[in-house]
Amino acid sequence: MTMGPVLSVRDLQTYFFTKAGIAKAVDGISFEIGRGELVGLVGESGSGKTVTGFSILGLVDPPGRIVGGSIKIGSAELVGQSEEQLRPIRGRRIAMIFQDPMMTLNPVLRIDTQMIETITAHEGVSVEAARERARAALARVGIASPDERLMAYPHQFSGGMRQRVAIAIALLHEPELIIADEPTTALDVTIQAQILHEVQKLCAQSGTALLWITHDLAVIAGLADRILVMYAGRIVEQGGVDQVLDKPLHPYTHGLIGSVPSQNRRGELLAQIPGMTPSLLHLGKGCAFAARCPRADGRCESEAPGLTTQSTKRAYRCHHPLLDPPEAAAS
Repeated sequence: MTMGPVLSVRDLQTYFFTKAGIAKAVDGISFEIGRGELVGLVGESGSGKTVTGFSILGLVDPPGRIVGGSIKIGSAELVGQSEEQLRPIRGRRIAMIFQDPMMTLNPVLRIDTQMIETITAHEGVSVEAARERARAALARVGIASPDERLMAYPHQFSGGMRQRVAIAIALLHEPELIIADEPTTALDVTIQAQILHEVQKLCAQSGTALLWITHDLAVIAGLADRILVMYAGRIVEQGGVDQVLDKPLHPYTHGLIGSVPSQNRRGELLAQIPGMTPSLLHLGKGCAFAARCPRADGRCESEAPGLTTQSTKRAYRCHHPLLDPPEAAAS
């Protein structure tokens, strides 16, 4: 059993080296996830969420690479490990559920072949035992007639059903950590709720840690224990799910919550954060959110805010946080 955090990320830096310059997709982020803990990583497209997940699994390809920091699963350091060294960790200790299920599924192999090989590649069990586990995994994610479905090919499934198969594959080994990158986007609300319930149950029963990457705050509100809010390659706020959603401290978090449709009155235009996400190639010296922030001043434009910690799990990166009553922020 893993002691301490299941996942520990320290000062992770993942840069993309392009002809136009260096894009700092992930720029010095740190966080931990404990056994059985469900953590949401939220932010707009281009904030660095998916690159964070790929970095943990060692799936960043050129022109991108990890240039600094540490990623540990238990006590095992992942940064700098070879493909051969990472292979027994992927799938067994860490599983990833991709937004596109065809990144998991091979289109020319039957579902039973893929699921059985996933099990036998890491465990010395019989084919029949592996088949039974595969059948149970399909049933767990709400696929009817699992025996029949095991004999099918991916093209015979709908997009939503393919995603459920991909999720079932990720659950096969009851890994220490699951990284889920927007995996329920293509599923209807009923199936989405069923999947979220199964994931929560797995985490509670087996101690599996979960990093759920999404832009959907409604999903995170009902799923996560903690939230990490990411913007332009950095974590700008983190804390308990209720703390962050009920009383955001960073103006960007406040804007994200305000842009959720349920927060807007019927018939009115949806609230939006003004402006666009900045280019990661041309980030200035100051706060990356300054150009879009109603609270920004000259200091925000010239000086990047440090991380202010309120408690062991509550922190923010802002010169002018939404504090009430006002408190002095110490970088």
